Amino acid sequence: MASTTSGDILPSGGRIFLTVPDVFFIPEFVFGGLVWILVASTRVVPDNPLGWVMFVSVFCFVFTTLWFFIFLCGANQSSVWPILDTVYHFVAVVFYLSAAVDLAYVTIVLSSLAVTAEGLKIYRLDIAAVVMSYVATLLYFLHAIFSAIRWKRS
Repeated sequence: MASTTSGDILPSGGRIFLTVPDVFFIPEFVFGGLVWILVASTRVVPDNPLGWVMFVSVFCFVFTTLWFFIFLCGANQSSVWPILDTVYHFVAVVFYLSAAVDLAYVTIVLSSLAVTAEGLKIYRLDIAAVVMSYVATLLYFLHAIFSAIRWKRS
C-alpha cells in the first residue's frame, strides 16, 4: 500500500503544467477570456441575461487566475486544498452552464435582428460567444471531475 502525502497530491510550481487537472488552467483562461471579449464587443441587450454572462466570465477569469497563481506559488499544500479545488471548479461549471444557456437563448431570440449588416455581425459574435462558453463549461467540468478524483485519492 503506497502512502501519499499532500505534496504528492497537489502539484506546485512548474509541475502544474504537467498534471492532468491543472493542465486545464490555460485553456480555461483562453476560452473564458474569449467569452468575456465576445460578449463585451456587442451590445449588452437585454441587460439581465447578458449581465449574468459578463459576471460569470469575469468572475471565473479572475478566480481562475488567482487559483493558478496559488498553485504556481505552492501555497496549496494544506490538506484542505483538494476539496477547495473541486468545489471551486464545480461552482464554475454551474455558473458557466447557466451563462451558456442564457447566452444561447438570447442569441436565438435576437436572431431576427440579423437582417442588417450590423445585426449579422452581432449575431455572429454571439454565436461565437455561445460556442466558447460551452467549451469553457466543458473545460471547467473536466477540471472539476479530475480534481474530484484527485481529492478522493488524497
